[in-house]
Amino acid sequence: MVYCSNSFPDRHYELSPIIESTYHTLNTNPLVKRGLDLIKADDERTLKNQITICEIPAPTFREEVRAEYYMHQLAAAGLNHVEMDSIGNVFGILRGTGKGPKLLVAAHLDTVFPEETDVKVRRIDGKCYAPGIGDNSKGLAALLSVIRALRDAQVKPVGDVIFCGNIGEEGLGDLAGIKAFFRDNTDIDGFIAVDGIGSKDIAYLATGSRRYEVTYRGPGGHSFGAFGVPSAIHAMGRAIAKISDLRTPADPKATFTVGVVSGGTSVNSIAAEATMLLDIRANATKELLELEAQVLEAVRSAKDDENRRWRTDSITVDAKLIGDRPAGSQAADSVIVQAACASIRTLGNTPYLQGPVSTDANIPIALGIPAICLGGGGRGGNAHSPDEWYENIDAFLGPQSIFLTILGLAGAHGICEPLLPLQGRSH
Repeated sequence: MVYCSNSFPDRHYELSPIIESTYHTLNTNPLVKRGLDLIKADDERTLKNQITICEIPAPTFREEVRAEYYMHQLAAAGLNHVEMDSIGNVFGILRGTGKGPKLLVAAHLDTVFPEETDVKVRRIDGKCYAPGIGDNSKGLAALLSVIRALRDAQVKPVGDVIFCGNIGEEGLGDLAGIKAFFRDNTDIDGFIAVDGIGSKDIAYLATGSRRYEVTYRGPGGHSFGAFGVPSAIHAMGRAIAKISDLRTPADPKATFTVGVVSGGTSVNSIAAEATMLLDIRANATKELLELEAQVLEAVRSAKDDENRRWRTDSITVDAKLIGDRPAGSQAADSVIVQAACASIRTLGNTPYLQGPVSTDANIPIALGIPAICLGGGGRGGNAHSPDEWYENIDAFLGPQSIFLTILGLAGAHGICEPLLPLQGRSH
């Protein structure tokens, strides 16, 4: 998960009568209470799962080993029809008892760390330290605890619930796993992403991003003997200067950065090639596309300026789109947000509605499908860092809130009807 703004508490968030009634029914049901108790009793096992998952390297595009392990864990937890799809997502189905909505619940398998990273978990003063211990080993482990609780408490959903470990959420993975799942399954009515730590935050707004690999090319040459030949690095420098001078709106927020630069041969060579990676983000599609157009114009005009400086046309530029995460929004009082708020309140906590973020939920939100992102529980810090840490304090609250949100949305046979409406894409 990539955070783009602070969350704020919703102590005065009002629930609709149907939400209030549904969660009163769930909260007083003996089977549901048993499920919550089972999750709490499962806390230590969930932590062991989390550590085991963390110690299986899973860089983006190389998630295969972790995916195989997780596929077996989904089956062991009690799911049917467990499989791996063509892109590498692994998933299983908890069949519903009637013609209810189809809910997808997913946690991403990949991490931001290279395969050679030491991911051995170290326990120091009650905390676990390891790259990826929270993001997203915790989310993956939390799903297993939820599945076991549904099985052992014998709570049957009305609608089908698909539990998934998906690939390609981080970095240049570009949400590939969830993009593919929604492309290939057009009958999904709602989506819950489980990402990282915490048990109170609800992400329901999507920050979009467009990412480019921009490469300048020229003839190159000796820094002294070929002086007068245009430089790919100089052209790229002109582009960076132009981009850095762009003005962006504060609301909806829009940002840019040149995150990586490379090129050249030696200190005494005119560069024949130079490359930069660009990240462009915004909380609304209009502003995202407008900023993208300005950035690309800066990229093109920098090439022209470098050629004009040396009276040539030998510098060329290629801008390759390498990332496309759509922006999107939904109402704060939508059914899926209310269900998550009610679940968190049931457990004695105050829900926090986050500002726009970039998660797997971007894809369904942009498609108009109700979607949120919830934490897997516990506390932690330094995500995306080698010093990432996790503390297993009240960690069961994460899976418990996910458990309750699932039952509210998908319904519980003999207990309550589903809150989530059928979307009708392929029903």
